[in-house]
Amino acid sequence: MTSLFLLGLPWFAACAHSQSATQARSTLAGLGDNTGLSGQVTFLSQSDGVQIEGHVAGLIPESVHGFHVHETGSCASADGMSAGGHFNPEGHAHGSITGVSHIGDLGNITADQSGNATINVFKAGATLGTDANSLLGRAVIVHVTADDLTSQPTGAAGARIACGVIEPVSQ
Repeated sequence: MTSLFLLGLPWFAACAHSQSATQARSTLAGLGDNTGLSGQVTFLSQSDGVQIEGHVAGLIPESVHGFHVHETGSCASADGMSAGGHFNPEGHAHGSITGVSHIGDLGNITADQSGNATINVFKAGATLGTDANSLLGRAVIVHVTADDLTSQPTGAAGARIACGVIEPVSQ
């Protein structure tokens, strides 16, 4: 009987591990007339949140853009509205990435003189699990203008110009 129990432990551990991802990725593509936009975003699970790193290319040189996770993992519509609103499972007001805000509030990204932006932010409270704060299956959106970090409920960041679905990376 003991050997049967021990044989079942690796299976149980594997099933428990599959409940959450340690890494996810999103490939960004331009929306509508913004066909020159592209990017890659990686999400790394940490004990107290998610580290988000990546790049976006094809932006207007030296421009600033709102960067958010939206509630629905769909980039099907040309205007990006299929992604729904900002991901906000805890019902917080919109704000900066460092304050109490939507889980989907990731601040702004800034393009350099070549139109390339580097992403390197940490979102406390976000996960890559199966819980309510999980980013998996949601969409990353780049907006046409900067997020003012105060206007409700979206930061007045304007139209959606790039979108990508957040998908787990198999390990």
